[in-house]
Amino acid sequence: MRTVDMSDFTVGDDAFDAIPETLATFGVKKIVLAGGKRALAAAAPGIKAAVAQTDIEVTDTIVYGTECTQDNIDRLVNNPAFRDADVAFAIGGGKAIDTVKTAAHELNKIVFSVPTICSNCSAATAIAVVYNNDGSMSHYAYPPCPVHIFINPQVIAEAPEEYFWAGIGDALSKQPEVEYATSKDELDVTAELGLSLAHTCSEPLFCWGEQGLDDVRANRSSEAVKRIALDIVINTGYVSNLTNQPDFYYNSTIAHAFYNGTTGIHREGSYLHGQIVSFGVLVLFAYANDRANLERYAAFNKKLGLPVTLAEIGLGEDTLPQLEQYAEHSNEWKQQKPEPIESARFIQAIKDADAFGRELLAQ
Repeated sequence: MRTVDMSDFTVGDDAFDAIPETLATFGVKKIVLAGGKRALAAAAPGIKAAVAQTDIEVTDTIVYGTECTQDNIDRLVNNPAFRDADVAFAIGGGKAIDTVKTAAHELNKIVFSVPTICSNCSAATAIAVVYNNDGSMSHYAYPPCPVHIFINPQVIAEAPEEYFWAGIGDALSKQPEVEYATSKDELDVTAELGLSLAHTCSEPLFCWGEQGLDDVRANRSSEAVKRIALDIVINTGYVSNLTNQPDFYYNSTIAHAFYNGTTGIHREGSYLHGQIVSFGVLVLFAYANDRANLERYAAFNKKLGLPVTLAEIGLGEDTLPQLEQYAEHSNEWKQQKPEPIESARFIQAIKDADAFGRELLAQ
């Protein structure tokens, strides 16, 4: 038996107006708003205004912290206002939403998500990335996906541009990783559906990404912002739920193994998840000897200012043995899809992607 849940979603600058009717469907009387400090400032007033004329009580507005760690998950679980609510609103970016999803799951509580930035697809997925307190990756958790997502392009357009930029970088990985991971298996209907939807993930980024980023820089809600938000949150999120099942995992491979390896490398600077993953995509193409896509995706990275070299994410070739050792502990490495990852070939692919990127920047 297999059950695949997908989030419903509402999108538009007036998306919060749909909250009362959606809550009524579930018979909700008490809600709690939990997320990042900046995200709550951006979205909580609109959510509270939407329920102001109803009998729904907001038990509290809780800043979750800044990282998705077990400590922050436990704080939410033990917070009386969080425990008392019928529904948790997970508000913010991936780490905030992952924290709320995981805490709510421990209490058997349903979640509505409100992505205030589009840095990844967490708002729609049945997976969460939990980190150690030192910033290295700890493990994946598997809470249910939020039952409903409220996507407000104006809120997203007014958020810091770097998160939208990094979200494009993260979304660039979905199609190539799923296509690569599934390339040697006979797929069942669920995985085949995930692969079919994965085929739709990259083109909207190439088509709308540059304009969407320009609009976010101008704090302007637009069709491009909406298209990119839907691609990052819905397209890639649905693919994740379809390709991440108890009996198979095709959701990610070498690009995310590379990212997870970097979480163990302490270096100067701060680098966003999608920023690093976008270079990991180039590593994937170098590993797969896919020169055409390496050139296409690298050119797009360069156009948007996403990294095409190790130096742009604070790394050098001297860090690669340590990075590879951390990557070996990742879920992507252990899944061995479409085949076991070869350590020497993985390191060489990183070097090859970096060399190509340096040539590209020199042009």
